[in-house]
Amino acid sequence: MSQPVFNLRWGVLGAGWISGVFVKDIILDPKSRGVTDVTHEFVAVGSRDAAKAQEWITKITGREDHPAKAYGSYDELVKDSFILARVPHSGHYDLAVLALNNGKHVLLEKPFTVNAKEARSLIDLAKKKNLFIMEAMWTRFLPVAQYISDLVKGGELGEVRVLHADLSGNCKIEDLPLDHRLLDPKLAGGALLDLGPYPMVWAIIAMYENPGHDKKQTPSVSSSMLKAPRTGVDAHSAFTVTFDDLFAQAVLTCGLTVSTPSPALVIRLKKGNILVDAPIYRPQKVTVQWLKEPGGGTVEKEEVKNFTNGSGDDIPGGGWHWQADEVARCIRDGKLESATWSWDKTIFEMEVFDKVRQQSGLSFPDGVEKVV
Repeated sequence: MSQPVFNLRWGVLGAGWISGVFVKDIILDPKSRGVTDVTHEFVAVGSRDAAKAQEWITKITGREDHPAKAYGSYDELVKDSFILARVPHSGHYDLAVLALNNGKHVLLEKPFTVNAKEARSLIDLAKKKNLFIMEAMWTRFLPVAQYISDLVKGGELGEVRVLHADLSGNCKIEDLPLDHRLLDPKLAGGALLDLGPYPMVWAIIAMYENPGHDKKQTPSVSSSMLKAPRTGVDAHSAFTVTFDDLFAQAVLTCGLTVSTPSPALVIRLKKGNILVDAPIYRPQKVTVQWLKEPGGGTVEKEEVKNFTNGSGDDIPGGGWHWQADEVARCIRDGKLESATWSWDKTIFEMEVFDKVRQQSGLSFPDGVEKVV
């Protein structure tokens, strides 16, 4: 006898752009992407202004009569439904605590927190409350990410040796207001926390998740950054994560001044290369090269595979729904964390970011980091 379809009710903290594209994806029919075991229901959004929240619901859903509720405060929303929290980085911790203390599961926008201690604190609270919590690392759940993961771990291309990944853009920071989320230290602004999770996810896929990596060994981190003259947050960060047990390095960069060229992600293995066009948060073109000789420079064979919106042809949406399906299945099955994007990966990510900030002396004003 087949299991009944599990429906997850979603409430959104923060009526912004990312919340909008997420909601647009989850209200699509899951069958359009071959999913038949879970469904999603958008039931509420919380903002500082109930009228603006109602306008947002109409704009995002295309329906003036959509039944989702518009709340004028976060406190009202957390009493209603499962939570996706999407606000500036400095607000992630407090809103997650609010949701967990009101008995709600949480999908928390990346970066999960401002530092690793905050991440551990939230995870401990979720375990204490017996609630699910996950960083919204949506890229990891895209079909293209699984394709690349299988290529790296399958062995056909040999052992991974070097990974280069960049996510940057010309954000015209010289023209942005000083209180813009990218520039404001009080909002934990800068390239590292805003863009850094995307290069980092590929290092985690190719190296941290690698069967040859002993998670008891801590990879080393070396880094440098260029700081924005007007506010002192990082305008560009470069960091290398070295996995000694794999004899491999991930060279990662992110920035706010110039855009990323293609290929934006290059994974170099002993017997081949994987070249991925920008943008790395949702790759659409992957080129696989097989080398004539291990470690050599002559390409013997090359194949190109395309993924529309990181998913594939004829699959609607922007790719945000795959992580929602994972969350629904985890909650249906009584799991507190996802095996695909588990808590240890988020903590590792935040530990790397902590080291990068420490090495360049980037600190935030008192009160931005809630756990220190």
